[in-house]
Amino acid sequence: MDMNGGIIDTHSQLFTAEAFGAMPLEMRASYLKTFMPGAIPSGATKEQVLEAARNFSENLPLLEATIADMDAAGVSVSVVVAVDAETRWNYRVSNESVAEAVAVYPDRLIGFASVDPHKGVIARNELRHAVNDLNLRGLKLLPHLLELRPNDPEMYPIYKECRDLDIPVLFHSGTQFHAGTKLKFCRPLDIDEVAVDFPDLKLIIAHFGWPWYEEAMAVVQRNRDVYFNIAGWAPKHIPQFVIGYMDRILNKKCLLGSDYPLVARTRIVKELADIEMKEETRKNLYRDNAAGLLGL
Repeated sequence: MDMNGGIIDTHSQLFTAEAFGAMPLEMRASYLKTFMPGAIPSGATKEQVLEAARNFSENLPLLEATIADMDAAGVSVSVVVAVDAETRWNYRVSNESVAEAVAVYPDRLIGFASVDPHKGVIARNELRHAVNDLNLRGLKLLPHLLELRPNDPEMYPIYKECRDLDIPVLFHSGTQFHAGTKLKFCRPLDIDEVAVDFPDLKLIIAHFGWPWYEEAMAVVQRNRDVYFNIAGWAPKHIPQFVIGYMDRILNKKCLLGSDYPLVARTRIVKELADIEMKEETRKNLYRDNAAGLLGL
């Protein structure tokens, strides 16, 4: 299929050694156990698991590996995201580090900022700096790391800034593997209230909100500027319910995402090719919806 410019990946991680090392130790260990089980010795004690996480340095992709994976999958542009959860978890992948990565590959990478709403006016100033000075083009929020639901009033000043800056907001939604965090902060239904209160703000529900994917589809369907992505999922495991909505009523609201390096883009594209969907849906999913959303 002629993609007229290639696939757009709307969600990937800056998972360099520096970024991985910024993750709190127990979270790092839970990620290794889930996504890189070979890094943990069989039958390891908790102390041994933590030690493996502390010392782990192999198999972390360099920035060049991101580009190589994109090339192999036919992905022309990928969003990379920052993380700011300093107040609750002392965890931060800085906006500056994302901007530096984008500067190395400005035609291939788009940076999304992250700020911690608990910081109040400091967060709002950081967001303006990230967009106006660092040229980042969206905001990533992880409600479970912030310990704030998306519809918490403490979030609203950040949404006002995003509206004024005309940038989209990408929410982690649904399950996740950050040890010690709570799923109650990640319900997609809470995003409906944000969409109603900020009807001109573009919102993205990441990971189609699993296990609450029916909620997520309802929120996307009823709100003009709410989208969803399939990041973090091998496509053969995506529920048929989501595929059905993607191929029919929401074919202009679906976005391809990888959450690379947690899932290789090459695997995503290969498995999507085996899923039956309309050619229009495939074109929208692979590129057109994201191009419109990101102004490409």
